Amino acid sequence: MIFRYFAFKYISHMKPTNTSFLMLSIISFMIYGCAIDQNKDKFPDYSNASCWISIPDSIDKPVDVFYIYPTIFGGTGEMNMNITNDQLRKKAQVVAYEQGGVYMAASNFFAPYYRQVAMDVLTMPEDTLDKYFAIGYNDVIKAFVYYLDNFNDGRPFILAGHSQGSMVLIELMKEMFDNPELQNRLVAAYLIGYSVTSEDLAKYSWMKLAESEDDVGVIITYNTQSEDATDSPVLLPGAQCINPLNWTTTTETAPKELNLGAVFFKDNGEIDSVVPQFTNAWIDENGALVAGTPDVDVYSVGTFPRGIYHKYDYNFFYNNLKKNVGVRVKNFTGLE
Repeated sequence: MIFRYFAFKYISHMKPTNTSFLMLSIISFMIYGCAIDQNKDKFPDYSNASCWISIPDSIDKPVDVFYIYPTIFGGTGEMNMNITNDQLRKKAQVVAYEQGGVYMAASNFFAPYYRQVAMDVLTMPEDTLDKYFAIGYNDVIKAFVYYLDNFNDGRPFILAGHSQGSMVLIELMKEMFDNPELQNRLVAAYLIGYSVTSEDLAKYSWMKLAESEDDVGVIITYNTQSEDATDSPVLLPGAQCINPLNWTTTTETAPKELNLGAVFFKDNGEIDSVVPQFTNAWIDENGALVAGTPDVDVYSVGTFPRGIYHKYDYNFFYNNLKKNVGVRVKNFTGLE
């Protein structure tokens, strides 16, 4: 099963931030204990607001986003993230705030905590890994259903994730989106940092790859690496890709002049720097998004092989993604 190849957010550089900074953001982030029985057969209680990283204080956008964070949990003996742990909750808040900045200007931002599988289980036997992955996946299904029934109120929505978060949402789309009502309300699915494959698209007719900057009801997916990188654990056979600089699926190189700004963050989630024209990009024969400019030794960090820029999938193309969300929302809703 594909669960063996899930992606991990590099976490060793991250430090817990304080609540006061996060409260300055558009969304209120919650750090109180979640009402949950940690028994693996039971779900978090998503009727309890503290089981959500983000529930908007007010609904002031015509579109929602349902966002799932990447792996922020190393393991240290536990197979699934304890979502009552304050330190882990703060890590989830920081990455949700960083990546969520792509979506917040155009949408109401919803993000649940979930008992994601730990980094430590990567080397476990496949059936064991699948069992623990399923715990977090079932949490996300439960949160999405609760969101639809209690928060969404019929609005169009975006699915968004990174790494393990995207992997979970890919499986959610396979299971739940053979449903015209959900298909018709999907603005787009930003499933970044994991592979949507040609096999997925052939098997699940409702899963469609984006082909331009403004088509809707489509999937935006890519995995970033250097030109000479190999052995990416997130680039599966048949991986599909759209270039976030020129919004095509061709192998044409998009020049760095199209890059509206890479955005890099401090450990506490504050913006450290914005670098316009940071990198060019093209799609190679394996379906990888190749970033030709970044220094391999500086930007390929963490547990991945040299040249795999997984940690920076959002950062390198941040302002292009942010603009694109607005374009797709406008095209879907017809609103300025």
